[in-house]
Amino acid sequence: MTAVRVCSLTDLKDDVPAGFEVGEVQMVLVRQGEHVYALADVCSHAEIALSEGEVTRKGLECWLHGSCFDLATGEPSSPPASEPVDTYAVTIDGDDVYVDPATPTNR
Repeated sequence: MTAVRVCSLTDLKDDVPAGFEVGEVQMVLVRQGEHVYALADVCSHAEIALSEGEVTRKGLECWLHGSCFDLATGEPSSPPASEPVDTYAVTIDGDDVYVDPATPTNR
């Protein structure tokens, strides 16, 4: 599969998680300045939508138990999660944000 347009860059607020369905994959996008991260929208510990969490200095935090995931790698940066979440390649073309849902970049 090729990259799919998900939203406009201006639709995303800095450090505010936003959930999207991209193809058949639920994703959470996080903007930090001109950079956008895309991760699977599910906590690897509790299967809760990460898009309902918040961005902290440790990463994207799951609201239920406080697990945090690194935005770039998907690796857990705090317990109780011990498994990473999938991350996806993001391309920005002008104001358009594209994500390739076919191949996680951290596998």
